[in-house]
Amino acid sequence: MKGIQLRTLPKVAGAAVGVISIASVSAYISTKYLLGLALDREEPVLLKAAEKRISGTGQDNDFIRAMQESAKKLEEKPGETVSIVSYDGEQLVGHWFPVAQARRVIIAVHGWRGSWTQTFGMVADSFEQNGCSVLYIEQRATNQSGGKYIGFGLVERYDCRSWIDWVIEKCGKDIPIYLCGVSMGATTVLMTTGFDLPDNVRGVIADCGFTSPHAIWKHVANNNLHIAFNMRGVIADEIFRQKLQISPDEYSTIQALADCRIPVLFVHGTEDHFVPVEMTYENYQACHAPKHLLIVPGADHGMSYYLEPQKYEHEMKDFWKEYDA
Repeated sequence: MKGIQLRTLPKVAGAAVGVISIASVSAYISTKYLLGLALDREEPVLLKAAEKRISGTGQDNDFIRAMQESAKKLEEKPGETVSIVSYDGEQLVGHWFPVAQARRVIIAVHGWRGSWTQTFGMVADSFEQNGCSVLYIEQRATNQSGGKYIGFGLVERYDCRSWIDWVIEKCGKDIPIYLCGVSMGATTVLMTTGFDLPDNVRGVIADCGFTSPHAIWKHVANNNLHIAFNMRGVIADEIFRQKLQISPDEYSTIQALADCRIPVLFVHGTEDHFVPVEMTYENYQACHAPKHLLIVPGADHGMSYYLEPQKYEHEMKDFWKEYDA
């Protein structure tokens, strides 16, 4: 096939590399393309066309309209743009919205190829009304933050740890800090719990997080794209290692939560077609810290607050009340 050098195919440990079938070449080409969609900073031209198939999420015009309106409102709200340098030298950008006499600080982490305004626009007023100063961060390789590749939480957990240090330097060691993430942002904050965190990090709110890069890729391939993942999974793991210099199975939320010592509020919708609700059940079972669970019937990916804002806010308020002190 023109333009494809068979010698560039990744070596698979333990597998004999000899005659490579047409199926193997096809699997490599399609997997390389899909990993580009998943990891590369520059969004491929065909991403928008493939996005609905990848997520499996249906079109809900009312939700999209509400998300866009709230995102615009948050974007127009006056705040301070701040930055830090990551452990590997990338400049990371955040947006700081302090409130007078803050009771706590939220570090809010958006999802895969998302934005802080779209992810948190709907809940932003609730944060403010309940005395939360908020740092909305932009994950690496997304929007204004630096970085060449998206790390599916494996790399971003180190960034989140650095943002915790920024908040402590800004606000002191006594104010309660909560990590709040949606989708890949939830995976990022859950993986961050595996670190030895400062005492004033009091809890995590994780909305529809996946368990590991490999697990979410397998789900999307098998259930949304309807393609076999076996050979593609091996190829995807190798491409990930080559690009990010880390193995996609090096760490997971399951491993982090086994060591977690801070309370976690898990949230998920029952009709999530992108990240299956079963992954939150896995995370919940793995968590050895105090844990709470909010399951929202009928909610697709990232729609739990939209469908049940009062219930969602009630759970957050109870969570803060219990663990602020």
